[in-house]
Amino acid sequence: MYRAGDAREEEEWLGELERVSDRLDLDAEARSTARDLFLSTRPDEDRSKRAALAASLYAASLVAGDQRSQTAVADAADVSRLTIQGRWKDLLEEAGLDPPGW
Repeated sequence: MYRAGDAREEEEWLGELERVSDRLDLDAEARSTARDLFLSTRPDEDRSKRAALAASLYAASLVAGDQRSQTAVADAADVSRLTIQGRWKDLLEEAGLDPPGW
C-alpha cells in the first residue's frame, strides 16, 4: 500500500498516467486501479517510472475488464511492448494480486 503523500510526490507521473489513460480511453475503474498499482509498486529511479506506469496501465486494464493490448498501451505510453510484457505479472504479484492464468 502507499501513503497519501506518495501521490503528491508522484504528481507529475500521475498526470502522465491520466494523459496515457485518455489516449487509451480507459474507464474510471481501470484508471483508479492503474493509479493504485503505480503508487503501490513505484520504483525509486525516475528512469524506471515510465515502464512501471505502462505496466500498471496494462495490468489495470486486465483487472478492470477494460482490456487493451500490450501494443496499444506501449504505443500510448511511449515504451516498447517487451517492456510491458516483462513487468506486468510481477507488478500484479507485488501488489498482492494474482495474474490471469491464461
